[in-house]
Amino acid sequence: MRRRLIQSTLAVVLVVIAVFGVSLVIVESRTISNSAQERVDSEAVRLASIVDSRILAAENVNADVLRNPVSKEQYAVIRVPGREPIEIGDEPTGDVIHSTQHGEEGETVTVQEPRSAVTREVGRTLLIIGLVALLAVVAAVLLAVRQANRLASPLTDLAETAERLGSGDPRPRHKRYGVPELDRVADVLDSSAERIARMLTAERRLAADASHQLRTPLTALSMRLEEITLTDDPDTVKEEATIALTQVERLTDVVERLLTNSRDPRTGSAVTFDLDEVIQQQLAEWRPAYRSAGRAVVSSGKRHLQAVGTPGAVAQVLAALIENSLMHGGGTVALRTRVTGNQAVVEVTDEGPGVPADLGARIFERTISGRNSTGIGLAVARDLAEADGGRLELLQSQPPVFGLFLSRTPPARKPDEEGERPTVR
Repeated sequence: MRRRLIQSTLAVVLVVIAVFGVSLVIVESRTISNSAQERVDSEAVRLASIVDSRILAAENVNADVLRNPVSKEQYAVIRVPGREPIEIGDEPTGDVIHSTQHGEEGETVTVQEPRSAVTREVGRTLLIIGLVALLAVVAAVLLAVRQANRLASPLTDLAETAERLGSGDPRPRHKRYGVPELDRVADVLDSSAERIARMLTAERRLAADASHQLRTPLTALSMRLEEITLTDDPDTVKEEATIALTQVERLTDVVERLLTNSRDPRTGSAVTFDLDEVIQQQLAEWRPAYRSAGRAVVSSGKRHLQAVGTPGAVAQVLAALIENSLMHGGGTVALRTRVTGNQAVVEVTDEGPGVPADLGARIFERTISGRNSTGIGLAVARDLAEADGGRLELLQSQPPVFGLFLSRTPPARKPDEEGERPTVR
């Protein structure tokens, strides 16, 4: 592209120089020739006038008297009747420009000038025109190179940006070039890069959340299946199979919840449910793991509380807190329920060292962990709580106390939501 722009600009300049330069050379050559002829004619007229005046005044007419008015490059011959011709200057050879004038006393004045003088002057004019044309060509080439770089370099950058997008690097460059059309392309590429980045982030987040959230139900399901393989008691097998089916249902609910949040994290399916049932379910699922670790998990506080939220999401939040205490805490883990205002609160605490002081509220940020874990569990739990209008907070660092706040009454309907029914899964 650069070469084409330079070639096209240079071609236009050469055409302009050829058209106007040749015309200018012709005009200047004719002007110089006419000027030389007029100069010779003027000189002949002036000499004839001087000779006439001296003859009428009966003064002497000779070469010494007439030499000063004549130019060094000119040759003049004055012929007066009855006298010898008077010659001034050297007679030129070759092609000459001449002019002959007749005086009132019958004298004849002839002035000649070599055409080589005109040729030299035309040559100087052609040299000046040629230098100007050369400067014009050089300026045109420099301008063409600059313009080509201004247009070609942005295209190269845009091609590199598109290649980076295709190779999986969606970082926008936010680089503009001062050319509206190219800036428009850059805007579109940056917008596409931002959308691709959001999509990749959402996919990676979904994969990380799924890996983390499915791990606990799968572990619990695996433990139940192991219990079934180790017993021959039909009642025990039936009980463990029933619990395993419950685990499968919860696993399905976790998957659906993750998919729902990946589409729109603000979408919730809050209903009024019995908080005790969710807490007892979590205690039943986690007691085997705590017994294996030589620890206990218990519940206390106000009973028969009704809360508003998604039971599956609340179960996942509590599971994340219980698992967090199992991995990073110590001693007995206690789930306490209480009421504050119009909210039901579930507090999860243990007897471990607690949350490091340098983390504080950042414990809910993704990739933030005080024990070299993934740092995803608490972040996902907070998102799940907020999706149904609740909130998850760190109430105390040492010993650690996490509080899950849930509304006890359904949120007021908006005017455009009247007639809709809540979805129950």
